Amino acid sequence: MNHKKILISGASIAGPTLAFWLNRFGFEVTIVERAESLRLGGQNVDIKGAAQKIAQWMGIEEEIRAADTGELGVRFVDENDGIKAALPKGESNLGTSELEILRGDLVKILYKHTKDHVEYLFGNQIIALDEHADGVKVTFQNGEIRDFDLVICADGIRSRTRQLVFGDEPYVKPVGLYVSYFTIPRGPSDSRWARWYNATNSRVIVMRPDNEGTTRASFSFMSEPMGYEKLSLDEQKQLLRHKFSDAGWEAKRVLAAMEENSDLYFDAISQVIAPRWSKGRCAMTGDAAFCPSPLTGMGVSLSVVGAYILAGELSRHANYADAFAAYDKAFRPYVTKIQKLPPGVPWLAHPKTKWGIFLLNTILNVISSKFVMKIGELFSDKNKSPTDDTIELEEYGK
Repeated sequence: MNHKKILISGASIAGPTLAFWLNRFGFEVTIVERAESLRLGGQNVDIKGAAQKIAQWMGIEEEIRAADTGELGVRFVDENDGIKAALPKGESNLGTSELEILRGDLVKILYKHTKDHVEYLFGNQIIALDEHADGVKVTFQNGEIRDFDLVICADGIRSRTRQLVFGDEPYVKPVGLYVSYFTIPRGPSDSRWARWYNATNSRVIVMRPDNEGTTRASFSFMSEPMGYEKLSLDEQKQLLRHKFSDAGWEAKRVLAAMEENSDLYFDAISQVIAPRWSKGRCAMTGDAAFCPSPLTGMGVSLSVVGAYILAGELSRHANYADAFAAYDKAFRPYVTKIQKLPPGVPWLAHPKTKWGIFLLNTILNVISSKFVMKIGELFSDKNKSPTDDTIELEEYGK
């Protein structure tokens, strides 16, 4: 491609992955990030399918494996911490994946492999874009004005850069669930197994081990969109106290730890539906373009795969418009498939009544039984690679 100077907004997963491949294909890349430094918070994420193949090509798969959280699987427990079902690591799509890593650790790996070849602008953001015949004039928050050939939005689900380019055209679609993540001190009851607890009124508490000697906790509850994500941190904590004070199990412990916590993340679980991923010399990828929601377990994988395909098509086509069109054609059918949530999601995992919780745990117990797993093995393709997926990847640059 003739347009070699590219600005990427967002230094999380999609942005640095895109920068890695663009740099390999000979582009000059700058990443702008609103935060003052890398955002290293967040929960466990997994790399699987086509994304695992891309990680191999990037030479980072073993680094990801070495940073594994150590999680052995997921146990579903009752209010007395009795185990109702257990899904060991790698034995079910419902549980812990083969490559499970803290989001912050993945961000550090991607930064390590791009920082020497990519310009990073931390503590800054795009406030205006003016496309002209030869490129895009970008105005930054610090007052600097620079020209780029292309601008790629690769930041989050509520991207400000996307708003500058596409306005309200992309649709942020709530799925009826709120979630909060934060880190708490490890306690005597914590182990290398994640624990999932269902309380009545469609509430869930999950605690997961990490590789830093702490525990990653989360609250989630079903609700129609109420704008809770716009509340202040103190108001969000107050809401969680109200929602979970009578939830039982270890709710009081988690709420007490939450009070001392400043890295609390709270949001409405949503998907991003965008009829187009490019407009003129600007395009988008990652959560800003097609967030599938954490309920799919494919958010990070989609970000990695989408960034790779976008970079590959830009390297292949002389004209950016042709590259953007090819990226959309190659990737959109896969995204559409991933965004189709299974029937009953998310309410099936958030039963409202004690009877519903009993039924869920019974189903999970059956799924996790050795007999059912053995039957499943009879119908599985044992020759299938763990990196096979429903999207065929081209090796760009070959």
